[in-house]
Amino acid sequence: MGILILATGGTFDKEYDELSGRLDFHDTHVPKMLELGRCRLDVTVRTAMMVDSLDMSDADRELLVSLCRRAAERQIVITHGTDTMVESAAALATGLAGSDKTVVLTGAMIPFAFGSSDGLFNLGSALSFVQALPPGVYVAMNGHWFDWDDCRKNRELGIFERRRPDAAR
Repeated sequence: MGILILATGGTFDKEYDELSGRLDFHDTHVPKMLELGRCRLDVTVRTAMMVDSLDMSDADRELLVSLCRRAAERQIVITHGTDTMVESAAALATGLAGSDKTVVLTGAMIPFAFGSSDGLFNLGSALSFVQALPPGVYVAMNGHWFDWDDCRKNRELGIFERRRPDAAR
């Protein structure tokens, strides 16, 4: 069985709307990213929603939990906005406690459509980590994987880092 990728929007999928002068959503860029990355994995891409993570509701998070629970796939990557990725990871960890699913959330600091995005690298990393990590919920950013409850977004540096850098792994 393959890997399920659930797209939720976030910076990963934002595009510049020239008419309004704002960043907005059209459709997920994940299939194009997989093509550019020459992905040869058995992957199914589904769009769960297209929202900025700051606008993600508890109902949206419950939908993600439900989609993961019902998925036939045991390995799931979720593309997600970075601002509330850890909150969604917490909801998934609670909702999937005791399951045999490995869920990896990833995102981008710069939209893929801008050309200089970290999204392609983060997606590739997440696809690798979801195959290697045991069941649980994780965040993959900047080439690192983090336990869902041991990471945070460092807005000053524009990276994700461990919350407890001195803790033994």
